[in-house]
Amino acid sequence: MQILQTIIVKQILTEKSVGKLLETFQTKKQQLQKECQQLRFEYKKAEKNSKIKTSTLHSYYNKELEGRLEKIKLLDFQIEQIHMLPLGSEIKEKEVQAIIDVNIGDSWENMTAKTILIKDGIVNDIR
Repeated sequence: MQILQTIIVKQILTEKSVGKLLETFQTKKQQLQKECQQLRFEYKKAEKNSKIKTSTLHSYYNKELEGRLEKIKLLDFQIEQIHMLPLGSEIKEKEVQAIIDVNIGDSWENMTAKTILIKDGIVNDIR
């Protein structure tokens, strides 16, 4: 019988991986800032041309803007945390699904969740 099992993929922090993570976070942050500027522009444009109530328009754009600002705050927090972590730390990158063969007589304890450690994009260890 085959079953699906969740496997945790962790990344070991090195100077190279920290640089990549920071670059990724900065790129996402810049994209969100551009989206905020675009939303402000669209709001002003819609405010002038719209026949919809101003309060409805304001609440919609304000909600969209607040969502993106929250994501920016989260990215700032993550950037701050990355700077605080020492090199060699393990951080959870993602979870993947794997197909595991289970047969009668197999030890269930050996089937527990596994972890894959990645260092600079290369599998370093499987636990």
